[in-house]
Amino acid sequence: MVVEIISVGTELLMGSILNTNAQHIAKKLAHMGLDSYYQTVVGDNPERLRAALDVAFSRADCVVTTGGLGPTKDDLTKEMLISYFGCTPTEDPEALRRLEERAARRGTPLSTSMRKQATVPSGAIVLQNDNGTAPGVIIERDGRACIMLPGPPKEMIPMFETACSSFLRGKSDKVFISVNLKLYTMAEKGLPVGESPVADRLGSLVDGENPTVATYAKEDGVLVRVTAAAPAPAEARSLLAPVVAAAKDAIGEEYIKYVEED
Repeated sequence: MVVEIISVGTELLMGSILNTNAQHIAKKLAHMGLDSYYQTVVGDNPERLRAALDVAFSRADCVVTTGGLGPTKDDLTKEMLISYFGCTPTEDPEALRRLEERAARRGTPLSTSMRKQATVPSGAIVLQNDNGTAPGVIIERDGRACIMLPGPPKEMIPMFETACSSFLRGKSDKVFISVNLKLYTMAEKGLPVGESPVADRLGSLVDGENPTVATYAKEDGVLVRVTAAAPAPAEARSLLAPVVAAAKDAIGEEYIKYVEED
């Protein structure tokens, strides 16, 4: 399955907040062996969101959206997706109960704007929000799927784990596991450990397809990442072991600060 990420929020486009949601989702998709080739950020505008969905579904089977599920007028993601998929809006009883209980604890009536968060597409899987007010949903129709998640990371992250368990993990036939070799910096060891010398030392290892070996220049030292794909974690680790050993030999143990599985 190919999954695309659409982050909704004018504050993201303006640089007011950092898009950590997309980073978190992308890493999780990679670990599950799900392909993701594009990410899009779009403002709180229904026409532009619809256009972004058209493009995303032209090249992906599933779209994960974050943001735009709240009670304010510019929270339009859910309404847009209901229209996009031709679903009938319906009120989820459990989401409504949670909203009513929250209002009662605060001693205030449930407002119309807050109540709209309980509206979901008919036939969707509802992801209840244990850390906020707006539930997420999973729509699957005509060979396309969409997972709608709230924008605040404290709400999005646990809800995405629920979506993974209930939907996404069943769509992958492989897992990805990486081992990172972090190298010392020149300041730490006085050793020539820049990216180019490291790549030269690795030689033909960087041409492998599974596992793959890649180098990354970081401010705190070069990172060498060895990644394997397999149907199960144990098989991936079996593929990794000889290549990691070869990479360590090629680089030299004195250059390696630490090794960790990612």
